[in-house]
Amino acid sequence: QVQLVESGGGLVQPGGSLRVSCVASGFSISSYTMRWYRQGPGKERELVATSTISTTNYGDSVKGRFTISRDNAKNTVYLQMNSLKPEDTAVYQCNARWVLMGRDYWGQGTQVTVSS
Repeated sequence: QVQLVESGGGLVQPGGSLRVSCVASGFSISSYTMRWYRQGPGKERELVATSTISTTNYGDSVKGRFTISRDNAKNTVYLQMNSLKPEDTAVYQCNARWVLMGRDYWGQGTQVTVSS
């Protein structure tokens, strides 16, 4: 059974840090482009970070603050979030995509709330 399960969300104060994780099962992430998306209250879904086999990319709003990484041996992708701001409050969702094979998987999301 193919599954992506996010964890690590929670409540954090402005300026704080948090790491969210996405564990894949039923397939190997090693051939997939992995992405983190987020959707804040009343906002459209936003692409936060991308990890291909060889590169990483970030949305302008998180550059310099967030880092995406992957551990293929653990079949897990991470998003390290530093210098968090209230506007980072959102549900963070993990996505795995292999375009050539027509595969596209989503996790259920984890809530991150940045508030004092």
